[in-house]
Amino acid sequence: QVQLVESGGGLVQAGGSLRLSCAAVGRTLSSYAMGWFRQAPGKEREFVARITWSSGTTYYADSVKGRFTISRDNAKNTIDLQMNSLKSEDTGVYYCAASRVFTEVGGLYNYWGQGTQVTVSS
Repeated sequence: QVQLVESGGGLVQAGGSLRLSCAAVGRTLSSYAMGWFRQAPGKEREFVARITWSSGTTYYADSVKGRFTISRDNAKNTIDLQMNSLKSEDTGVYYCAASRVFTEVGGLYNYWGQGTQVTVSS
């Protein structure tokens, strides 16, 4: 069984930065792709960014491209999301997830973390 644990959320002013981290506990996920998703109040969950453990290939939603960076640390079995130039519309609960396929489709992710709150004040 895989457990994903997110950390690093909080309150930040618009224009500021936050770094989220996702730790995979229980097994290594070297054959998985990892993704970050978010859900704002009253809105559907949306894809943010994804990365493969093996090659480090990344892909971003247009709304965060150039501001967010996803990275992985194979030795620590963690995935990070560096978020810069934050906007109020980035507010939401951020979830880390693992999938056997490299996709932005949330329904194809097998494991999910509990989420961490990010609030950007304007």
